[in-house]
Order: sequence, then C-alpha cells, then structure tokens
Amino acid sequence: MLAPMPEGRGPMADEAEFDDFVVARSQALTRSAYLLVQDAGLAEDLVQTALTKAWFAWRRIEDPEAYVRRIMVTTATSWWRRRWVRETPTEDPLAHTPTSPDALVEGVAAQQDLWTALGRLPRRQRAAVVLRYVEDRTESETATLLGCSVGTVKSQCSKALTKLRLDSSLAAVSDEGNLS
Repeated sequence: MLAPMPEGRGPMADEAEFDDFVVARSQALTRSAYLLVQDAGLAEDLVQTALTKAWFAWRRIEDPEAYVRRIMVTTATSWWRRRWVRETPTEDPLAHTPTSPDALVEGVAAQQDLWTALGRLPRRQRAAVVLRYVEDRTESETATLLGCSVGTVKSQCSKALTKLRLDSSLAAVSDEGNLS
C-alpha cells in the first residue's frame, strides 16, 4: 500500500518540479560533465543518464543538485573503468609520437588550454578540481559528492594543482599572458 502524499504533492507535481530542475540546471550540469569526460557527446550522455537515474528516485531526493552531480561523478568513473578494460595495446607504442622537434612543438602548442590539461589529470583529481574550483563547491560539499573525506579532497586538489603548475603547456600560456 502506498503512503499518502503530502498536500500539493503527487506525480504531476513531481513531474513539474523535475522539469523545472532540468530546465534550470541542464546547461551547468553539461559543462561539468564535459570537464569530467572531455567529450561533448559523452557529456550530454552523462547528463542524460544522471537525470534518468534521478527521475526514478525524485520523490526521495532532498538535494537534487548534489544527487545528480554525485551520479555524474560515479557514472563517469564507471565509464572510465570500462573504457580501459576494452583498450588493447598497439604493436608499436611509439608509432604516433612526433619525431621532429617542430612536430613536437606544434603538438605542445595545440594542447595549451586548461581543459586539455584537466583532461590529463587522473580521474579522481579531475573530479575534485572540477567540483571544488570550477563548480565553486566547498571542501565538504565536494567530499560528499565524491563519497570521501575532506582530507582526501584537499590532497587530491593539492596533487592536481601541482600537476597543473608543472604542465609545460600551461606554463607557456601563463608566461605569454604575464604582464609584469
């Protein structure tokens, strides 16, 4: 037997609330998803998957934003793990490495933006940086979304920022943009 619905709540109210949430937050969720998976198509799929999962639990969700973002992080992690299972090594791992110095410089120059550098971070570090700095979440919110401790968020962010500071393509950009 179903429990009685509170006054003003029901399937249609839930549907309207969900629709309002999707309209209001889809663009921000898609931006975050892109930063997690580094592919526009996969980002849209990730948001769609997260929203579909959220729909089935909509009546039980207290904080829809946090719930959907948590689904996005765990789903992206799951996809990442599956992707690595399916990859196979090539015969010559250096076959696609540029050999001339000019080709190497062009390759580094093509990767001089922050999004590419974020994509090179390990998945946990990338998720921590995206949630903490791009989404401007607190350390405790980020920890809740990632399902870890605040200390883990701090260490993952610290390691990620160290890697980004050492990233040669970002160093070249910051040197060019330095006005002093």
